[in-house]
Order: sequence, then C-alpha cells, then structure tokens
Amino acid sequence: MSSLFISSAQAADGGGLLSNPQVLQFAPMIFIFVVFYFLLIRPQQQRARKLRDEQGSLRRGDRIVTAGGIVGVVQATRDDSDEVDVEIAQGVRVKVVRSTITNIMPRDKPTNDS
Repeated sequence: MSSLFISSAQAADGGGLLSNPQVLQFAPMIFIFVVFYFLLIRPQQQRARKLRDEQGSLRRGDRIVTAGGIVGVVQATRDDSDEVDVEIAQGVRVKVVRSTITNIMPRDKPTNDS
C-alpha cells in the first residue's frame, strides 16, 4: 500500500498528529508563515488602516505630503468627494485625491520650518 494511508498498526497505536512525517515536513513552512505574518503582514495592514482613517478625517489646516512629494496645507474638504483642496504655495491651490496622501501632520504638531 501507499505510505499515504495509515496502516492498521498506526491506527491501533493511536499515532498522534506529530508522529506523522508528512506533517513534520510542513512545520518549518508553517512556522515561517506565522513569523512573516506577525512581523511583516500584520503591521503593514495596521499602518494602512490607520492611514485610511486619517485620510477620512482630514480637516482644514492639516499639513499633508502626497505620494508625489508635494507638501501642502488642507484648505477645504468635502465628505461626499474623494478630492481635497490643498494650498501648496501662497495663493496656489490644487485638488488632491485623498488616496494619494501618504503622510498627515496635524496642525497641532510643531513643524521644523526655518
């Protein structure tokens, strides 16, 4: 018979899950996946969730950085729109899509401007 089937001696012996060599072959891969999940995947998901929440709660006066590297100050937001009005220089306003905002610095935080 094939080694995939449990012999009657093993079944009568009550050979546990860890006594099965096929399960032990996958144990290192399962361990590596668990480590990757807790060290890489889960923290990245938490950061992405936090950024989405911050993008949704933007308010006038927040300093932002876009994915393109543009730094500006939020001038107007609309809940029903995916766009935000941002002032990038004195008198220069542009519309920015919320999902392109990568960093949000609330107006309460001091900035390092010279």
